Amino acid sequence: MSHASRTPLVFAIPEYMYMQADLCARGHLDAGELEVKTFPDGERYLRILTPVDGRDIVLIGGTVTDAATLTLFDLASALVRYGARHLTLIVPYFAYSTMERAVRAGEVVTAKTRATLLSAIPPACYGNRILLLDLHSEGIPHYFEGEVTAVHVYGKPIIREAARRLGGDDFVLACTDAGRAKWVESLANDLGVTPAFVYKRRLSGSETAVAAVNAQVEGRRVIIYDDMIRTGSSLLGAGRAYRDAGASSLAVITTHGVFPGDAFQRIQASGLFTDIVCTDSHPRVHALAGEGLTIEATAGLFLPHIGYSAG
Repeated sequence: MSHASRTPLVFAIPEYMYMQADLCARGHLDAGELEVKTFPDGERYLRILTPVDGRDIVLIGGTVTDAATLTLFDLASALVRYGARHLTLIVPYFAYSTMERAVRAGEVVTAKTRATLLSAIPPACYGNRILLLDLHSEGIPHYFEGEVTAVHVYGKPIIREAARRLGGDDFVLACTDAGRAKWVESLANDLGVTPAFVYKRRLSGSETAVAAVNAQVEGRRVIIYDDMIRTGSSLLGAGRAYRDAGASSLAVITTHGVFPGDAFQRIQASGLFTDIVCTDSHPRVHALAGEGLTIEATAGLFLPHIGYSAG
């Protein structure tokens, strides 16, 4: 097999073209070309311009919207039907990961139905894999069925480096609630720093209040890690709790910065945080880069998992 034919060919849905360019540059990979048009009624026209027969294919696409999810499914299915030898899906952001179980009767476990959809992509002759970044629930990979292999990729290297850069050698690594305490404790142990979390008291079905902080933070720099920030309500509540407990300064790191509407602006306007850092797992963050958000690239995390070395 020639060098060109064994080099993975990388495609991306339109929302993730930035990651296609980064992955190809880092790994010396070939970029595949698509033609994508949107009709007046909102439907997408897709055409694969680069021949894929016999090639190992990487397709990048987060399920950031229903349209993006269907584009990912449609493209993946077509790539296999046009002869992909092996298919690797890179899904930096897997939406609905907080809806991984039914709490009330009749609730739809959307994380599972999305996994079922992606499991229905036809298998390439050498198989399909899906790479998922920093999932909210460790059980989600088990929702994938059939001939697809799901791999949970962890963003710890990026989080560790960012935390050390922001906090130096002595800081408190904190989380927004006790639900993430185990993960943050593991990361704090890696860094050799003190972990902390807040206890919450539920006021109503949709409202909580911070009741206590579990660690001594007075006079210390606190770096809060949260795997996902959407509206930022939990983050702001935790930030105020650590400030009121005497933290000298606060910064925040997240893997998935969703930031709908004016969420980022509200977090920044709170004045609680000296720095806000997130990865590029969600395309929304690029619109905020000029507003004080520090963005860390994730392409390097996926390279070891795509089965190719440029050397």
